[in-house]
Amino acid sequence: TIAIGDIHGCAAALKSVLDAIDLTADDTLVPLGDLVDRGPDSKGVVDQLLAIRDLCKLVVIKGNHEEMMLRVVRGESPQEWLKHGGVSTLDSYGFTGDLSVIPESHVELMETAEDFFETDSHFFTHGNYDPQQPLSEQDPMILRWQSLIMSTPGPHSNGKKAVLGHTPDKSGEIFDIGHLVCLDTYCYGGG
Repeated sequence: TIAIGDIHGCAAALKSVLDAIDLTADDTLVPLGDLVDRGPDSKGVVDQLLAIRDLCKLVVIKGNHEEMMLRVVRGESPQEWLKHGGVSTLDSYGFTGDLSVIPESHVELMETAEDFFETDSHFFTHGNYDPQQPLSEQDPMILRWQSLIMSTPGPHSNGKKAVLGHTPDKSGEIFDIGHLVCLDTYCYGGG
């Protein structure tokens, strides 16, 4: 099982990681959300992930940036999304005023993304978690929007190690406190 922190439109960095890990059919790849926004090639990120679905098991976790993008695709106001990196995403799709430039397969990948994923020893989600609440009953706002700066939870009651993204470490390092690992290494900012 291989987790990848927030990619944020950095298709070249994703390609480097995928080349280095050389996926096989026995691998499970878990991108931890925030595939899109801020970086230069969100479309290229999603294209790469769609292309590897036949090479391995792909479990995409839904991040807050996918949630914002999906709201716009469904017809809601784009203001919040545009302020948080949506402009670079639209540019990567060649947007000229018509959202149909975003392929349905890309929208479907984001719509079917999971809130969390579990193995025997770990669980994976985007932002945060309530340590006392079963994963299946977690508030999506906590899972996708709450940073570790707002609240760093203790060990989850299931005893599994948490693997998260969402809270960037601007030094480019992995944040590891034993029961919790955050893999957002600030890719779009050079980490």
